[in-house]
Amino acid sequence: MARAALGWNTQDLAREAGIGINTVNRFEAGQDARVSSVEKMRQALEAAGLEFIPENGGGAGVRFRTKQPSGAAQ
Repeated sequence: MARAALGWNTQDLAREAGIGINTVNRFEAGQDARVSSVEKMRQALEAAGLEFIPENGGGAGVRFRTKQPSGAAQ
């Protein structure tokens, strides 16, 4: 879902996260992935402007971060 929001393919995510494309494919197929690889993917997606929404009864999700006003703490 996060990749689709950015218009990224698996190769884009792998490149931005500094991991192999096979790692992305395995993770998206529900197979095992190292915690460090998952964290790299998350960091790459967040750096691209996304934020992850915890499950709150409606299911977990992702959205674009809202821009902070100038001078506002982040």
